[in-house]
Amino acid sequence: MFKQLSLLNHNQVVELKRIAASAKFVDGKISNPHSKIKNNLQMHDVEAYKKSSTILHDALMNNPEFIDFAFPERIAPPLITRYQPGMNYGLHADSAIIPMPDAPLRSDLSCTVFLSDVNDCKGGALNVTFGEAGMRFKGLPGTAIVYPSHTLHEVEKITEGERMVAITFIQSKIPDVTNRSLLYELNEVAALEGLNMRHENYTRLQAVQYNLMRKWMR
Repeated sequence: MFKQLSLLNHNQVVELKRIAASAKFVDGKISNPHSKIKNNLQMHDVEAYKKSSTILHDALMNNPEFIDFAFPERIAPPLITRYQPGMNYGLHADSAIIPMPDAPLRSDLSCTVFLSDVNDCKGGALNVTFGEAGMRFKGLPGTAIVYPSHTLHEVEKITEGERMVAITFIQSKIPDVTNRSLLYELNEVAALEGLNMRHENYTRLQAVQYNLMRKWMR
């Protein structure tokens, strides 16, 4: 199950592009030196990373749709990456454990935030596999896609222009993807239809929501 978000406003996108324009980028293999499929650039500039990751982190944590969908417990500092002609990221699942200064983060969900315009490059779509099917994403600047980290996904090769996105990983309070999806759907129905229900039935529905959260949250 995935979720598309309208995450950043125009000014935030402009500011992130401004930060990236003067920041240092290095070979993306610096964070995965043994990868044979990772071919991109990632920000490697302490001050720029701090500024950009704060903007992105705050945007996520202030987005009700993201909170309702992900049940976030911890979020890795978002990192801006770039793809230039000939670059791509082959089919892979994200690492289960993300090293962090305080404690390792379990990646339950992955998030891609689109920063460059869809017309800035040819190629570069994010393909996410769901069983034998798949979804292809190439979002507008400021939009984001959140999807389970265990799914196989890839970034198509850039043939022209540049792709710039930010990526991050989320440790959810509800690790199991099926449980998380069920509770999200239940909460959505309760939010949409709760006021139309008889009070005693809505109270029973809320009790189910709360008890499932007690059962599944860690």
